[in-house]
Amino acid sequence: MSSTLHKRGRNGRHGTLRLSNESTPDWKSVLLDKGVLSRLAITFAVISLILIGAQGWRHAFPHRLGQRPSDGAAAVIPFSRVDRERTQTARDRKADRAPLVFNLDKKNHARIPDDLRASLMQLRGIDELRDVPAETKRLFGLVENPDPQTAFDRLKSAISTDQKLTEVIEEFTRFLQRIEKTGLARPEHLPADRGGSDTAEIHDESGKVESATLTEIQLSSVLAQGGRLEPSRWTFFPALLPLQEEFTAWLRVKSPETLIYDGPATQKLRSETRNETPPVIEPYIVGQQLVKPGDVIDEPKLELLEAEYEELEKQVSVGERVLRIVVVFLMLSVLSVLIGYHLVHNEPKLVWSLPRFLRYVALIVIGVWLGRWLSFDPWRAEIGVVLTAVMICAVAHNQVLATLTGFALSVVVTTACGGDLARFTVMMSVCATAVIFLPNVPTRSTLVVVGAWTAGVCFLMHWGTALIQSSTGALLWNDGDQWYQSLRSAGWCLAAGFLVSGSLPFIESWFGAVTDISLLELGDVSHPLLQELVRRAPGTYNHSITVASIGETAADAIGANGLLVRVGAYFHDIGKTLKPHYFIENALPGENRHEHLAPAMSTLIIIGHVKDGVDLGRQHGLPEPLIDFIEQHHGTTLVEYFYHEATRQAEEQPDHRHDVQESLFRYPGPKPATRELAVLMISDAVEGASRALSEPTASRIERLVHDIIMKRLLDGQFSECGLTLTDLDRIEDSLTKSLTAMYHGRVKYPEQRTA
Repeated sequence: MSSTLHKRGRNGRHGTLRLSNESTPDWKSVLLDKGVLSRLAITFAVISLILIGAQGWRHAFPHRLGQRPSDGAAAVIPFSRVDRERTQTARDRKADRAPLVFNLDKKNHARIPDDLRASLMQLRGIDELRDVPAETKRLFGLVENPDPQTAFDRLKSAISTDQKLTEVIEEFTRFLQRIEKTGLARPEHLPADRGGSDTAEIHDESGKVESATLTEIQLSSVLAQGGRLEPSRWTFFPALLPLQEEFTAWLRVKSPETLIYDGPATQKLRSETRNETPPVIEPYIVGQQLVKPGDVIDEPKLELLEAEYEELEKQVSVGERVLRIVVVFLMLSVLSVLIGYHLVHNEPKLVWSLPRFLRYVALIVIGVWLGRWLSFDPWRAEIGVVLTAVMICAVAHNQVLATLTGFALSVVVTTACGGDLARFTVMMSVCATAVIFLPNVPTRSTLVVVGAWTAGVCFLMHWGTALIQSSTGALLWNDGDQWYQSLRSAGWCLAAGFLVSGSLPFIESWFGAVTDISLLELGDVSHPLLQELVRRAPGTYNHSITVASIGETAADAIGANGLLVRVGAYFHDIGKTLKPHYFIENALPGENRHEHLAPAMSTLIIIGHVKDGVDLGRQHGLPEPLIDFIEQHHGTTLVEYFYHEATRQAEEQPDHRHDVQESLFRYPGPKPATRELAVLMISDAVEGASRALSEPTASRIERLVHDIIMKRLLDGQFSECGLTLTDLDRIEDSLTKSLTAMYHGRVKYPEQRTA
């Protein structure tokens, strides 16, 4: 094969697709790799989800409340929209004039003749007007009547016999038939807030509905000229005509209320009337001004622009939508290729670890979905969403990947929200600021401080871009909306800092990341694994403490994370706790368990402490960055002692001279992938080798450190960690000084001198 696929991981199943300079990739074999195919499928799904979240088939709606378009906005297509104010006014007016609903009580109406009979029967047996009770006089109007005696005589004549009384009552019943369906309502019982309504909707028990004016159901109007019981109607009832004045007076006092006002039914009718009122449609023509230049977009203007937008969307054909989807998909693919290239060549462990890869792409998808969803009023929080995602990426991964992620999210979210170059500039500036201030997280307040810095940058950039776009900067100082928009965006940046700070434990757990905060917690010597190391392999524990001390100093010398190296050194040899006495630092004096073992078997035991350590680390929940120290601190180096011993034994048997394969005596790797891991490899090697020096003078220590570093360099152990020759020189100098200080000579006191 003309290409080389550099393997990663202990089992060597996945590759980084990093090609040598002299080779050509065998794309067929690469694309047939299941790992590659699965990542491509995930990438395709992610692009599709982003396209859906960004609604790539629609052009973005760019307008928001509080914006002040310098050129205004004019209609680009003819459209019409519902005038909400006029529609609301028309519906309110219509609902205000809706009829009042009354329920007709026919039982009260049927009782009127019986009540009249009872009132008339009170006059029987009374011969003189003066003997009539005062209440009866009031009922029949005898008190106000100028000739009460004549009226009394008429009443006495009408009831003189049962036949006459019955005739009067029957005619009175027929007389009242005209108000039987419409009923009567007392004015004092009508609702005070009846708006502009002047009609009534009358419901009887059978469900029939009658309509009448409010005037027609009040007794005063019913008895007046033109009413249902107007004076001329009495002439059709000969028995009643002489008693018109007396019976009219009785009706004014005794007429029962047969209409009961139904408030809930009235409100329901008004609501139905309001809903049934057609909206008021306002047409617009091409070129008609929707927003004047410099005007602030308020809610009515925003609704007008949204109506134009929706009408424009309706006119987009299916073919145009498909073309738009294809173009957006290709644009997202370009961004995916850029990020993917970086991941494959610089973050291979992230790519080939399916859970980590899925968590990373999920962060991007959620950022796009939430960013667009929260970009609309009243939230306008897309900058906070993007900043949160970038800060999480910086904490969980590194600054370079966070920068690429911030760029991709800024492009997609700005485009999906209809933003312009100014909005992208603000968003990208905020993301860059966060990344610069997050090389590590030494304290929880660091994230809040970063949020405050990004808030300041956001406010400054928001104002700066507004000033550039404005015709005169003087207007900005008096523009309350501009102040509000700038402060709100800055507030979301500050909120992002608090959100990430409060969620830091969950972020570390979910992404398998470690911050300086968690490293300090893990570096506590009371950790169960370290306690087990002290108990079962005290020599290895002392070795680890020493490596941690000199490794931290060396890492700090090249600007790497010294705290990470120190904590990683604590745990790097925990695999030795399972077979501690097979390692020289834990062996008892005169004990050598490898004497009776073949070199190959001894090599398996020595190499096995790496796998055992990885298993122990994962069982105790160590984060992946610390697992890397356990897995990579030997890289693919050669177990030299047993390899040379095996070679010597093979040379004594000429027929088996070529049976010794160097690959069988090498650690499985992988090689150190970061500068911190490389520092630990060197520190571990020089600390162990320095113990074998009989006279550890400064020059011998310096030569030892130099030889070990050169041997690792020539063996290719630093090919994937990014160390430079300058870094190696600084590491060598730091380790030499540290070891020299540890093994410095002491002056013997007199009592210690021998004779």
